[in-house]
Amino acid sequence: MTLPETSKKVLFLDQNIALAWNRKNKVSSMKIAILGAGAMGSLYGAFLGENGADVWLIDIWPEQVERLNKQGLVIEEGSNHKLYKVKATTEKEQIGPVDLILIFVKTYQTTEALRDISPLIHKQTIFMTLQNGLGNHELLAQRFGKSAVFAGTSSFGATLIEPGRIRIAGRGETVFGACNNNYRKEDLDKLFLLFEGSQLNPRLTEDALVQIWEKLLVNVGINALTAITNVPNGYLLKNDALLSLLEEAVTEAETVARKLKVTIAPNPVEKTKKIALLTGQNFSSMHQDLHKGRQTEIDAINGKVAELGSEIDLNTPVNKTLTLLIKAITEIKKK
Repeated sequence: MTLPETSKKVLFLDQNIALAWNRKNKVSSMKIAILGAGAMGSLYGAFLGENGADVWLIDIWPEQVERLNKQGLVIEEGSNHKLYKVKATTEKEQIGPVDLILIFVKTYQTTEALRDISPLIHKQTIFMTLQNGLGNHELLAQRFGKSAVFAGTSSFGATLIEPGRIRIAGRGETVFGACNNNYRKEDLDKLFLLFEGSQLNPRLTEDALVQIWEKLLVNVGINALTAITNVPNGYLLKNDALLSLLEEAVTEAETVARKLKVTIAPNPVEKTKKIALLTGQNFSSMHQDLHKGRQTEIDAINGKVAELGSEIDLNTPVNKTLTLLIKAITEIKKK
């Protein structure tokens, strides 16, 4: 896939220039529906809305929707607190057709979230997933066609503190690309400019699947282990047994990826250790889900590695064990 000329030439070093460019090209006035008003969906919704987009957050959690509509969204970042005006609903029908559908629900919720979304779609609607795990963009492409689907990852860190309030743990990048070579160039241009003007730090990739796998490798090494042992990310580097398990889990996943001919960057184990160090005080999303009694995304992360390994006759004992342990603890916490 060849990256669009806009993404090669337009690097906005000044936010005012980005906003002026967006206004001229009517990029920031896009109408956007975000499926999932958790920490990440709310963060992206607030930033996109502040840039001038007409953003709707859609969620099945009535307390969150009510708080967002009545009081707005408070974002904490360090010692700073800022209130953002946002629109939220539990009813897709009240929004009407949109230009972009951005998916942030948990992977196990994707199928249900996409049910009955026809009121949101017109002929030129773009779909974009920044979810964790594997399988999301394939599901979207199957439903809506590969040319309209874009996928990637976000390295922003955010935590939902309570309804209507999130905390940013760190600002990262939004890395994304098309799912095949039949994408509409103008769509990728619009997304890049939209995210640039919204302080979401876009970077384009020529292969969205590679980016998704590279984030998966990090999640494979950190998420389940921190959830099971109830520790922040950085503690994995301080305990010899946990560090060994991290290395083995990531190595298994790397072997699966290479057997499947996925072109990933070298040394994913070292990259995972680096991220664990940089996010040392953070608790992974799987840790938060498990210890708040919510379902986890284990099946789309370690479980997916084990499933794919089985399909190609490659044993992945550490990933299988981590998957089973997360499922066992989830069941125990329900009692």
